[in-house]
Amino acid sequence: MTPEQARALLAAPDLLEAARPEDLRVGERLRKQWPADLVAAASAQAALRRAAAEKTDAADGLLLTRDGLEQASGQRVARHRAARFAAAASDVVIDLCCGVGFDLKAFADVAHAIGVDRDETHAICAAHNTGAAVAVADVRDVRLPRSAAVFVDPARRRGGIRGGYEPPLQWCFDQHVDRMAVKAAPGLDLALVPGGWEVEFVAEGRALKEACLWSPAWATAARRASVIHDGETVTMSEAAARPVVAVAPPGSYLLDPSPAVTRSGLVAELAAMLGAWQIDPKIAFLAADHPLRSPFGRGLRVEASLPFSLKALAATLRDLDVGPVDLRRRGLAGDVEDIRRRLRTSGSRRAVVMLTRVVNMPWTLVCFDLDPA
Repeated sequence: MTPEQARALLAAPDLLEAARPEDLRVGERLRKQWPADLVAAASAQAALRRAAAEKTDAADGLLLTRDGLEQASGQRVARHRAARFAAAASDVVIDLCCGVGFDLKAFADVAHAIGVDRDETHAICAAHNTGAAVAVADVRDVRLPRSAAVFVDPARRRGGIRGGYEPPLQWCFDQHVDRMAVKAAPGLDLALVPGGWEVEFVAEGRALKEACLWSPAWATAARRASVIHDGETVTMSEAAARPVVAVAPPGSYLLDPSPAVTRSGLVAELAAMLGAWQIDPKIAFLAADHPLRSPFGRGLRVEASLPFSLKALAATLRDLDVGPVDLRRRGLAGDVEDIRRRLRTSGSRRAVVMLTRVVNMPWTLVCFDLDPA
């Protein structure tokens, strides 16, 4: 979508309201009133708004681009981050590389916020979506007031292709402002992060969404894990004295930690919090003889624990009347889909099968959710 098309669409709300990407008859009717390229752009907006509903409850009325929507933060993640900005009580929040404005909207709800993006179409979208002022500029040309709280979401894709950061992460780290937060991919190489910065891994439900890097003036820990669960956010950070966690065979219950916990290296802290142990020094699964319920992981009941053998596993699943299987592999080689086909389960119960290692031995755990969805 070009800037001219974006402006034309905003000037034609009836077209945006009427467009239906899947209905050719509607398209034919609309092309009698508007140019064909504008009708196509409006139909694309209808499809993008439908996709945006997975990220925000305010998708209706948004103006979007595909790249902008793909990189945009989800509403709950954006609000979680904005709460920390609100607590900083800065004169202004500057959102660099604001894209279509999902984070900017969250900032604007709690503070005076300004967006900057070098893509004019994105700037038009962001201004419409948020009501905030948005400047069209290369963020590297912007003079940042030291008193501002600054957020940077470097571009990580162009035309649907992922790769790199623009502007580079090092540029973000070199800015002379006290309060800077940088959104990064969850697979970020932690060696790239300077000392003194906090790395927060954020998950929504069981899905790891991003890493957010907080400058030293903001940092309260080296590593933090935050999980948005049932509309609430829970967070845990690195302990001053790292707990020592016992390693032993599985008990009656298992916890599969959130990827936010594993990526932040806080498995030991979570084990200490829950009174649990690890089943292997290199595997993050936690075990106990009491139910392990936590927003920081998936609680499971162990019904079978046996050395790894497909034949023995298949027989166990038949005995337990297992049909649908959620296979999870940690620390054990093998093609999951091939294993699933060879198991040929046909029972009525849904199980979680962990293909893993127990005290360095190939192992299988047949589990059931403590609290089935």
